[in-house]
Amino acid sequence: MSCDLWRNWLDAYADDSCTPEEIAEIEDHLRSCPSCAAETLGRLQLKRATRAAAAQFTTSPEFRLRPEFRRNLERSIQKSRKPFWKTAWIPGLAAVALLLIAVFTTVLTRRAARDQAIAELLDLHVATMASANPVDVLSTDKHTVKPWFQGKLPFTFNLPELDNSSFKLLGGKLVYFKHSPGAQLLFELRKHQLSVFIVQEQPGMIQLQTNATATSEKGFSVETWSESGLRYAVIGDTSPADVHALSELLRAAAGQS
Repeated sequence: MSCDLWRNWLDAYADDSCTPEEIAEIEDHLRSCPSCAAETLGRLQLKRATRAAAAQFTTSPEFRLRPEFRRNLERSIQKSRKPFWKTAWIPGLAAVALLLIAVFTTVLTRRAARDQAIAELLDLHVATMASANPVDVLSTDKHTVKPWFQGKLPFTFNLPELDNSSFKLLGGKLVYFKHSPGAQLLFELRKHQLSVFIVQEQPGMIQLQTNATATSEKGFSVETWSESGLRYAVIGDTSPADVHALSELLRAAAGQS
């Protein structure tokens, strides 16, 4: 018989609940198995210590003979225990509150950073409109404007076909946004001028939006999005629908191989 099977009998042996024949067999095994002998000794010592501890405690006569004394003691113990709902929820509520504060702070921080980024782009657009030389390359031909940026930017981009649209390309210039070089393209629509900013995604750069987001800022319509590692922002003093139409043309051009 394996030691695992013998150990099933050790508690019964320690409790003196085995028959004389079983005791003889167990003791015969213990003489030849130091492991089981040590475990049996430990169980015997534990049971003896438990009995000794129990012998040291005796209930008072009042507790044994007076039921009302016992009930009063039980009631006093119950009163000293605080209800679970008054204590257990406190750490959980504190954790939830801290999480909500962290999320709220993160949302506000990101929104403030995005608003600041949009404000900087608006300043660049307004400065361009006020400049006597708003663009560095003056041309309505995209095959002239796009090559002008080669070697000046660490990325390339596509310009849309405007033959069947109301938009007209005026030219472009090199700008810096968050210490990164980018392109500012100038378009015209019914005597309104719109700026298209294209910059490369950089680690630590303030996030605008991955999906297209349209807003109105200081009388200007703005639509921003990120695509294929580039960020786009279209800004103009025309309607949001016009800004969105130009944005759709740019997204279609960006999707071309």
